[in-house]
Amino acid sequence: MRIEGSSILVTGGSSGLGAACVQKLTGQGASVIIADLAPPREDAFGEFGERAIFARTDVTSEADLRAAIAAGENRFGPLRGAIACAGILHAERVLGREGPASLEAFRRVIEVNLVGTFNTVRLAAEAMARSQPLEAGLCGVVVMTSSVAALEGQIGQAAYSASKGGVAALTLPLARELGQHGIRVVSIAPGVFETPMMQNAPDKVRQSLIEQTPFPHRLGRPEEFAALVGHVFENEMLNGCVLRLDAALRMGPK
Repeated sequence: MRIEGSSILVTGGSSGLGAACVQKLTGQGASVIIADLAPPREDAFGEFGERAIFARTDVTSEADLRAAIAAGENRFGPLRGAIACAGILHAERVLGREGPASLEAFRRVIEVNLVGTFNTVRLAAEAMARSQPLEAGLCGVVVMTSSVAALEGQIGQAAYSASKGGVAALTLPLARELGQHGIRVVSIAPGVFETPMMQNAPDKVRQSLIEQTPFPHRLGRPEEFAALVGHVFENEMLNGCVLRLDAALRMGPK
């Protein structure tokens, strides 16, 4: 699918991986709906020009997502893409010094990372499916954000790993079902990237993860994630798969 001229929804688009995607896509001529709880930094819209709008969005809310999609359709035309980057981190041992893990915290991580992603996909797919097909019957592309923690979760990552494992498991059944509507679905499982969430992690944790990364021996850059998203949009044969983007990182127990 051509990125230029397409209207694309990016949840979590105000910072981190999502913001890198917004910058990448608008730079290639796409129009973007930034769906996030907080707006982008003040100078961001100077970079995006007239090709981006912000819609305050809680991804767990059907009303918020419907409103964001409608705002994009009114401004830019039919929705052609959705990138689900909204997510939260949580680290807690199941059996800690003060007792068992918080069930409320576990539910919250699942609600935002997994249910929020599914909510984004189902409503974006509804909008794409009612649009006029493009070349070869294509109506749209969905990119979801999983994680290497879906496969190699560390101690304390039970909630986060479960949420991202759920996203990975969604990928193939969604691709199989939505193919009849001309919609491709791909997930990206990034390793450890230099995002606001990781910047808040203790230095000891960051250094441990860098040491476990074979090559390049560093954290990933958000623009590298965005570059793969762009390739997913443009390569028709990418569908129903989970793509690792991790510099060969295989996380240890802790």
